[in-house]
Amino acid sequence: MIKTKDIEKALTRKKEKKKLSFLSTGSTLLNLACTGHPYHGFAKGKYHIIIGDSTSGKTFLSLTCLAEASTDPKFDDFRFIYDDNEGGAMMDIEKFFGESVFKRMEPPDGDKDVPLFSSTIEEFYFNVDDAIKKGKPFIYVLDSMDSLSSEEEISKFDKTKEALRKGKEVAGAYTDGKAKKNSANLRRLLTPLKKSGSILIIISQTRDSLGFGFEKKNRSGGRALRFYAAIELWSSVKSSITKVIKGKNRQLGTLCSIRVKKNRVTGRDRVVTIPIYHSFGIDDIGSCVDYLSKEEGHWTTSGASITAPEFDFTGTRGKLIRHIENEGLEKDLIDIVTDTWNAIEEACTVKRKKRY
Repeated sequence: MIKTKDIEKALTRKKEKKKLSFLSTGSTLLNLACTGHPYHGFAKGKYHIIIGDSTSGKTFLSLTCLAEASTDPKFDDFRFIYDDNEGGAMMDIEKFFGESVFKRMEPPDGDKDVPLFSSTIEEFYFNVDDAIKKGKPFIYVLDSMDSLSSEEEISKFDKTKEALRKGKEVAGAYTDGKAKKNSANLRRLLTPLKKSGSILIIISQTRDSLGFGFEKKNRSGGRALRFYAAIELWSSVKSSITKVIKGKNRQLGTLCSIRVKKNRVTGRDRVVTIPIYHSFGIDDIGSCVDYLSKEEGHWTTSGASITAPEFDFTGTRGKLIRHIENEGLEKDLIDIVTDTWNAIEEACTVKRKKRY
């Protein structure tokens, strides 16, 4: 027989809200855009999606998340599973993301010497299911959804090839079936991810919209990819970062615009700008300096000179960044950015008498 005290305890547990724990994205501004907190980006126990144009920083961002996890004690026992079916992560992992990420990063199957990545949508979900059943929490990055085929697509290709070579007509639409597979399987992952505190990050490529809607960009894989996501990011190339070297304009990196288009944490749609250098990766300090000077005018500028009163400094952007790094002022910079961000969010808040 069920005791009254047991029922009361169960009801109490049901009412208690479990406090979310987060993984930093490695970008102060993106963290603020995602959660309103400078060190919190992607929630543990959730699925997130990064959609973007080519060279807009999707892979760098996902791997920077692993780098952040490698320095956060909360993730010491997590597996770092990188499903590189696109073969896009060809940069020096140890140089950009640290020795710990290099050592801990593993493929979904096989090993470092002979890695086995997902080639079909079915294999991807099988590999995630295998990771769940091992019982150890993980951060799983799929790079990318677009590079996955499907059993349906392969079967259709074989039938089409055989029919056309025999001079026969082929009936039926040519679809890959991924939308249906995502709809059926993503929802099955939500509870296991939540229970283990694991994080799933899916990368997807943008496509030009061919319809007559308001959205200029789209992506494949079906509606479930957005519906079940806790955070949906869209990245695009704002401009190239260049420098004149030996009389020629040379590209150093890309200035990326990242939009938090869906947000289950705050509900806010926000856009931030992040520099990503070919030789360095995500420039968090640079993005914070630009935010305070160019974007929000918290720091005054005169020509190429920036005045930062909190640091008792006036000089160029490059010299200010070096001053912050040399003096160990990174946390102070983040605090200033956070205060500025919060002041703007406060100004955007509708202050009315509560209805309920």
